[in-house]
Amino acid sequence: MKGDNIFERLVKVGVGVVNLTEALPGTPSARHIGQQLVRSATSAGANYQEARGAESRNDFAHKLGVALKELHEAHYWLKLLGGLGWITAEGLQPLLHESWELSRILGSSIRTARAGSTVGQVQPETDNRNPETVAPSKAWDWRNPT
Repeated sequence: MKGDNIFERLVKVGVGVVNLTEALPGTPSARHIGQQLVRSATSAGANYQEARGAESRNDFAHKLGVALKELHEAHYWLKLLGGLGWITAEGLQPLLHESWELSRILGSSIRTARAGSTVGQVQPETDNRNPETVAPSKAWDWRNPT
């Protein structure tokens, strides 16, 4: 079925995150970060699955957008764990890379879904707030985790 590959990849990210958080220290801050990470990483897959049953193209794009936001949040928590040194770079890199790739796939799917619909479509030439038309920042870019 269409989308099964992405669904399975999101499930693997969720499983990887759950396994990763089991290795975190038992401190209050580690528990908090671990819970946030598990919530966001597993929510991305759940929201993607919900999008697959969307009632319209706009509903599909919206639900994919929620899944994408959750992936962004999970990516943040993973980077934070790396910055704290609680997980090795080798342990984080596969999850960072996969979350980045899935973010790109979902973003592309959202753009494709919205391109097929004229309702609520933003024209890049007229909306300079559109991230696709804004010059990239010199700051770290979540789209390229390396």
